[in-house]
Amino acid sequence: MSVLEITAIQSQIGEDFMIYPLSPFSIEGDRVALVRRSLEKFLFLSRARPDFQGESWHDGLLCPLTVENALALTRVCPFLRPQRLPETASFGFGDRLGLATPGHIRALKEAKVFPVLAQQSMRENARTGRTFAQVLADTVFGAVQEGYTQGFSADADHLKSLDQAKEAAKLGYTFFTCDPSDFLVPVEKPALRELRKYIQKTEWDKLKREYIGPKFIVPGLGEFAFSEEELLRIAVKYWRALGFAEEMYKALAKELPEGFDFELSVDETAQPTTAKEHLFLALELRRREIKITSLAPRFPGVMEKAVDYRGGLGEFRRAVQVHTAIAQKFGPYRLSLHSGSDKWSLYPIFAKETHGVWHVKTAGTSYLVALEVLARASPTLFREIFLFACERFPLDRQSYHVSADPRSLPNPFALGDADLPRLFEDPAARQVLHVTFGSVLQRFGDDLKRELLVHEKDYHQALAEHLGRHLKALGVREDV
Repeated sequence: MSVLEITAIQSQIGEDFMIYPLSPFSIEGDRVALVRRSLEKFLFLSRARPDFQGESWHDGLLCPLTVENALALTRVCPFLRPQRLPETASFGFGDRLGLATPGHIRALKEAKVFPVLAQQSMRENARTGRTFAQVLADTVFGAVQEGYTQGFSADADHLKSLDQAKEAAKLGYTFFTCDPSDFLVPVEKPALRELRKYIQKTEWDKLKREYIGPKFIVPGLGEFAFSEEELLRIAVKYWRALGFAEEMYKALAKELPEGFDFELSVDETAQPTTAKEHLFLALELRRREIKITSLAPRFPGVMEKAVDYRGGLGEFRRAVQVHTAIAQKFGPYRLSLHSGSDKWSLYPIFAKETHGVWHVKTAGTSYLVALEVLARASPTLFREIFLFACERFPLDRQSYHVSADPRSLPNPFALGDADLPRLFEDPAARQVLHVTFGSVLQRFGDDLKRELLVHEKDYHQALAEHLGRHLKALGVREDV
């Protein structure tokens, strides 16, 4: 949009409003822009349009940033509708606050990766009090603010019910991560006779005919064959999980006959996913006609939240090579790296050994960036949050894989203002803050968001730099 047209918007809306300079565009000749008055943002239309809700303002329409107005935008602006993933690398930018999308978009500068800008798990939604609709709306308005038109995906992450998947599908989500962890069966200790009760005899006889005897060849890995005990333990472990995945996939196929991206997440297990387990999953998915876009295996080593990987890099490299070979032979589909924030030592290996076709999910790291900005901008509020997070950690950590001990951390009120940002160099502090986000947002959410809006430029710049480092380490962006 030209300077003259932006000036026309400013003249129409009045000097009390600030226009985000990259946001103005046109819808069938009507001027549209994201604007801000004090700490409140609006979508401004130069004239009222059907489907948009707002207040009449100087012959135009001043619209609150609601779900309804975001969905109205997606109906008239194809570039704001979530899209399917292309056959290239993809990166998930989770946002627990609903304020991070402009910074995420800036991190994408000249990056050769497709972004998943709307990504939230049901666990995160439950703890933040948000919904899939709100997550998508915040992403849409963030894209408008940055003038972003290059496309993005929307991931309904870690879905544990069919209703959750259907809800996201109706909203326009295109990426669905099936989390069948509730249906996985521990098989390491039980005797074989105890395991047989988990699969009906007719199904077990069918599986034996299918998998015992034939050899399965994977280029680069050689031949695989299942013994009866191996097959039984693997089948029982994943049988109910596969049934749940099949139900979800078929339900989504009815909702979205034009297609969608489907990820199977089996990373939340005690033991790493073996080559034969992945092979069985791949063969069963194909037999059940479930076309996945990505699979998240449980990799070896320690993949804790908010900190770098702990484990042997050689072992991790070999696991990625094995899983990639199976995915290419029986898919093809990409591997997905969960708990992907701040895994600096893994990114070059993961990008190389997947031959540049991968998916990485991040979420908590953007929340930590927000808190680090807060530590500089409002030290007193940050101290209160940090102390509260330490108190909540023993309860809030229960559904996360972390090892921090808050007793090792200093009292924030004993630290000087300049020392507070250094807490983010401490792995224990990062983990304590990472997993207590729900409790913190319930008590301090309004104050935190207010400070981030006051310091919006600093927040978005910090996000661009931090997430840009992630993309550079993955080899899809050169400058940071």
